[in-house]
Amino acid sequence: MQDYWRKCSVCKNEIPYSHKYFVCSVSSCSKKRAPVQFCSVTCWDSHRAVMNHMSAGADQEHSPSKEQVMNEDQSSPRRRIVSGPKKASPSHSDKAGSDEVLIVVSKLKAFVKESSDLNTSADVMPVLSEIVRRECLAASERARLAGRKTLMARDFD
Repeated sequence: MQDYWRKCSVCKNEIPYSHKYFVCSVSSCSKKRAPVQFCSVTCWDSHRAVMNHMSAGADQEHSPSKEQVMNEDQSSPRRRIVSGPKKASPSHSDKAGSDEVLIVVSKLKAFVKESSDLNTSADVMPVLSEIVRRECLAASERARLAGRKTLMARDFD
């Protein structure tokens, strides 16, 4: 177990057990799962400037003792995260032949509407994604043949 309660959210200095610390008075900064705490008012002030809090304060708190934390850990049930069986990672060829849409639909629809005043059907996206896949694979091969590990614009020519 560590010899301090928590670390300051700004400077990362240790906040000891049974010691004063500061918290932000803005409710969105005092989340139970991701609390922010500060070792000094100076650290809180840097947080306030970054977060652009208009009317916030630094509330002084007192960290729990080491015994309180240990008792709390023993009395509260432990949370277990259970996951299903691991899927085998897809091979390179599975990724290349994926049916995933690679096109930003809203941007494409806006472009077509603006440039030609046409609506765009949903069945256009898989077709364009396949064209993008095919072109990327061909360009990747050209980059490999050129001895590079970086795909560049010139590989699409």
